[in-house]
Amino acid sequence: MDKPLWMWVVFFGIIAALLVLDLGVFQKKDHEIGIRESLIYSAVYIVIGLLFGGWVWYTLDQPSAELYWTGFIVEKTLSLDNIFVISMVLTFFAVPRKYQHRVLFWGILGAILLRGIMIGLGAGIVSNFHWVLYIFAVFLIFTGIKMLFSDNEMPDIAKNPIVHFIKKHMRVTEKLHGNKLALVLHKQLWFTPLMLALVVVNGVDIVFAVDSVPAILALTTDPYIVFTSNIFAILGLRALYFALDAVLHRFEYLKYALSVVLVFIGSKIFIIDFLDLEKFPPVLSLGITVSILAAGIVFSLHKTRGRKHKGA
Repeated sequence: MDKPLWMWVVFFGIIAALLVLDLGVFQKKDHEIGIRESLIYSAVYIVIGLLFGGWVWYTLDQPSAELYWTGFIVEKTLSLDNIFVISMVLTFFAVPRKYQHRVLFWGILGAILLRGIMIGLGAGIVSNFHWVLYIFAVFLIFTGIKMLFSDNEMPDIAKNPIVHFIKKHMRVTEKLHGNKLALVLHKQLWFTPLMLALVVVNGVDIVFAVDSVPAILALTTDPYIVFTSNIFAILGLRALYFALDAVLHRFEYLKYALSVVLVFIGSKIFIIDFLDLEKFPPVLSLGITVSILAAGIVFSLHKTRGRKHKGA
């Protein structure tokens, strides 16, 4: 932890305040979140995440802020695939829309803990064994190429090993019991399908973190930049889910742009060695990343114009 304690206190204070306001005030009563409400929340979270980059610039320097913004944008884009799978999970467990926000809220707390552990381990390994960065780089290049030629095959939630294990070794009720994750029936502890959905959502986040954590570590190994950009990117995932769930089909071609970004990020360490650079210019990295993703968004919206959601 190379940054002053007060910088971490400020960061965690902002996160805690946002979570308390989210569930304790704005979402205190379970209700179905509409597109307009979710768009407002998404915009607020994105603005706060971007503004934190200004704070990084003020407290550290411009290159650190540029690395933060690059990581934030990459992680936010990677979360689009995460949203699609989460939608499948909540549909599979027949979670009513008014309870979905609660599942995602507790899911984000689990994600913060799990991401923190993975980032801490990853940053620690890289700082002691620099050559691991080359493994991350090759992994990202491979992931990007694989994504480029993947056929978007959907996972079978029913065959998920986590679902199978919990149903076999724990008591799970057949029906929901309001917004409860667990309850006592006949003096025995039972979990509800809401808890099962929450566990699977966290399992999904671990799978996606396998891609996203190496991606941000390939940009910078500064634990503060890595952790803050990652957490701010996934913090607004709940609000983004409700906003994009109905229009995610319009971003069908964005995965190709994202695959190019992953290949680019993975290639940077080899470019640095080939050109004998001290480091890849952060402002150039940010510009290239934003340009590729913006081109992917524009192309995707153009190609899918007029297309309706399958559920419409």
